[in-house]
Amino acid sequence: MIVASVYQWLLLGHVLAAMLWLGGLTALSVLAWRLLASGDADGTLRFAGALGTIGPIVFAPSVVAVVGFGVALVAESDVWDVGQTWIQLALALFAAVLVVGIAFQSRAGIGASRAAAAGDAGEARRQVRRWSLGNVAVLALLLVITWDMVFKPGL
Repeated sequence: MIVASVYQWLLLGHVLAAMLWLGGLTALSVLAWRLLASGDADGTLRFAGALGTIGPIVFAPSVVAVVGFGVALVAESDVWDVGQTWIQLALALFAAVLVVGIAFQSRAGIGASRAAAAGDAGEARRQVRRWSLGNVAVLALLLVITWDMVFKPGL
């Protein structure tokens, strides 16, 4: 029988939630790029319509889980402290992700969903393109956060 510590279970939850968030955004980016390149109006409308559902159902819970498990990991550990540079960097980068996500991604996703509901393929395509560009910024920030989590600069 394998017995795991609370810290190990929290770490598993943190990593799984991060995998869902980063992997899901990567997969959606590739799909969006392919749809935009293909000019498939029906596919773009379906994708645009799904953005309003995928965000709240898949990504919002994974974001909350990543942060929740991360905070719990720091609280559970005798080694980690919120004053450490790598944790402060991760929190600052996470704040940047939230700003891009709230101010840009959610607006583009809502716009894409509305365009899809109205059957406006041109506007849906424009909004998916905006969402895709914002998603590149989010992915870049998440990759830097991942680097920070692995290498723990300043430790």
